[in-house]
Amino acid sequence: MMKAHFRDYLLLHFIVFIWGFTAILGKLIQISALELVFYRTLFAFVSLGILMTLRKRNFIIGGVEIVKILANGVLIGLHWVFFFASVKVATVSVCLAGMATATLWTSILEPVMGKRKIRIFEVLLGIIIIFGLYVIFRFEFDHLLGLIFSIFSAFLAALFFVINSKFAMKHDHYMVTFYEMVGAFLGTAFFLLVYGFWLAGDSYTINLAGSGMDYLYLLILALVCTVYPLAISVELMKRLTVFSINLTINLEPVYGIILALIIFKEKENMSTGFYLGTLIILMAVIIHPFIQRRLMQRRLRSRP
Repeated sequence: MMKAHFRDYLLLHFIVFIWGFTAILGKLIQISALELVFYRTLFAFVSLGILMTLRKRNFIIGGVEIVKILANGVLIGLHWVFFFASVKVATVSVCLAGMATATLWTSILEPVMGKRKIRIFEVLLGIIIIFGLYVIFRFEFDHLLGLIFSIFSAFLAALFFVINSKFAMKHDHYMVTFYEMVGAFLGTAFFLLVYGFWLAGDSYTINLAGSGMDYLYLLILALVCTVYPLAISVELMKRLTVFSINLTINLEPVYGIILALIIFKEKENMSTGFYLGTLIILMAVIIHPFIQRRLMQRRLRSRP
């Protein structure tokens, strides 16, 4: 691994800050969550395709692997649909509080799918996160649906990343992401048609014609909040440890909630109980990698 510089850490915080801005854009864009994800994935895979062509990246991959990667793309597409649905029916802060539970879901899914032992400290942190959610539920019952959507979105995100780690070990990261964005787009387009024409009935009309500002925000969402941080994060992985990257990514809800308070002001003001519950969740999330690293160091020292 190449030596990391101070500017690498600044750049890492900058792209996490950008990811924290995603929920803000979801609130600003007026079209529904389904149409929003439809455009985001469309712009993302087209942009990635152009980028890969310019960099002469390989698009060729085995047929069975393509199907698996496309299916995982459908999963991340569903994650985004529930993520933005949470923003629409509740607030940015509620959505990001629920998304902070991704660490809890990962600690459950990794042992099950990776066939490793469950770690006691992860179970304890999971209990702390559940307690934080209980505190939020007590004081923010009006936003119950939005919180449920965001928690389910966090579960889908954790499932996606656990599966994606297997692809990342075997294939080029850009190629995997390109096909996942294609899968997310196709899955969202299919569900949009099914929901619009059969499930919702006359109460829902597919609206792909957003305003001029919607398209501007969508381009920012796809290019600045998706393609750009992806490319930068891949480059930073050459110089920063996984621990440093994961620890900083855990700050995304913090940046997002602060941004929401600055931009939307009183619309994002929540109860004291909400901030207490969110603080409990974030403390557990931030403590997690520190404990994990300490245990890993102790395990290495104990080896003969």
